[in-house]
Amino acid sequence: MSDGQSETVSEDITLRQAQRQIDDWIQTIGVRYFDEMTNLAQLVEEVGEVARILSRTCGEQTYKSSDVPGDLGDELADVLFVTICLANQSGVDLTDALRRNLDKKTNRDRDRHRNNQKLS
Repeated sequence: MSDGQSETVSEDITLRQAQRQIDDWIQTIGVRYFDEMTNLAQLVEEVGEVARILSRTCGEQTYKSSDVPGDLGDELADVLFVTICLANQSGVDLTDALRRNLDKKTNRDRDRHRNNQKLS
C-alpha cells in the first residue's frame, strides 16, 4: 500500500481490517465520506437492490426482458461497504458491536427459537 491505495482483498478480512481499508479507500480515492444522511440514503438504495434480486430469484417476481439480473454478492458487498462507512463516521467499532450484539441475541434467544413450533 505504499502508493496510498488499498490493496485488493485476497484473503480473509476481519471487520476491523475492513473498517481500516475502507477508511483508507475513502481518504485516498473517495476524497471524503458523504454525510451520514447521504450514506443512509445510499444504504437504503443498496438494500433495495438486494431486495430486487431476491424478490426475482427467490420470490414471486420475475425479471422483465429488459432487466439485467443483478449480482447478489456484489450488492451485499455494497450494503456492507456503506454500513462500514456509517460505522467509521460514527466512531463505531463493528467488531465490538457485533460481539455485543451476538451476546445479546444469545442470552435473549437461547431457547426461544428452539421452542418455536413454527420452526419445527
